[in-house]
Amino acid sequence: ELYRRVIYRNNTLIDFSARSGSTPGGLVICQTRLVQEAVDALIDNGIRGQPMKDSHNRPYKSFSDVIEGKEGRFRENLLGKRVDYSGRSVIVVGPSLPLHQCGLPREMAIELFQAFVIRGLIGRHLAPNLRAAKSMIQNKESIIWKVLQDIMQGHPILLNRAPTSHRLGIQAFQPILIKGRAIRLHPLVCGGF
Repeated sequence: ELYRRVIYRNNTLIDFSARSGSTPGGLVICQTRLVQEAVDALIDNGIRGQPMKDSHNRPYKSFSDVIEGKEGRFRENLLGKRVDYSGRSVIVVGPSLPLHQCGLPREMAIELFQAFVIRGLIGRHLAPNLRAAKSMIQNKESIIWKVLQDIMQGHPILLNRAPTSHRLGIQAFQPILIKGRAIRLHPLVCGGF
């Protein structure tokens, strides 16, 4: 229902915008505000007062309800189990890093982004096939670090510190390659964890 509300209000806004000559400006502004309220409810139902409820008077589950808490996606389905695209390490202070970046060890990064690197090597015609691309990664050829760095620019990672008892226990960062085996974080970011 929350998704339907966003789509309906957005379509109404598009209709108003298409008929911009005949629609009063105040109506477009009001509809824009309604779209924003619908998106806010989708992300966190109840953030603007009363949560949206179903016919049985139960609040709809928003995106934040689905991922946080004991029955949330992370604690219920991911933590404590082996999952693809995840790793585990200690964190150390990296005061030279910007707040939005984290230092990701090379070995962990190549493991997490291996599928993307393989596709990048084949797509750039640096490897003729899957076997050759995997061999390049296994031999840690110098070109893979350049491909990996380019790929990591468009893929933020989530860092989690157990127990995830509040929203700041999971945060997204832009990864950069570092040497060593520990994840580096700016000291001011560590307080949230």
